[in-house]
Amino acid sequence: MLDDARAFAFRAHSGQMYGTHPYSWHLEAVAELLAPYGVQAQIIGYLHDVVEDTVVSKDDVHARFGPFIGECVGLLTDAPAATRAERKARTHARLASVRSGPAELALVVKAADRLANVRSCVADCRQVLWHTYRCEHPAFRDAVYRAGLCDPLWCELDSLLAPADIPATHV
Repeated sequence: MLDDARAFAFRAHSGQMYGTHPYSWHLEAVAELLAPYGVQAQIIGYLHDVVEDTVVSKDDVHARFGPFIGECVGLLTDAPAATRAERKARTHARLASVRSGPAELALVVKAADRLANVRSCVADCRQVLWHTYRCEHPAFRDAVYRAGLCDPLWCELDSLLAPADIPATHV
């Protein structure tokens, strides 16, 4: 099913770009971060943006990959809103309601997605977007972090978003 999810996501995102890279580059980065968390995490990682950024629906994901994967992708999908702040607030509220059980895997995927995004910002010197992530980090962490769930991802993410990583003169 991992290869199917990868191929499905690559087709769905075909022609889309992630900065200067094909969108598949971002999906591979997320899936690589999720390897220690298992195949289901990687499947969700490949699919995490298909509903939000393509013509694929939640029902399509549910029908093709099952209710659990569909539920997790649904948790990760930003609902349409007038502003980024409003979209993120809605998503954070949904993720904050995840208390335990299998759906916690969506939180691991969300942390990996954000880490891949922040790594990309640092590597490509995209200071404006890095600053956006840094400003959002307290609310993001409040909604998504669960002690012991994926601490290595959080350790790196917290470190990369520390004020000293990209000097203020470049932000």
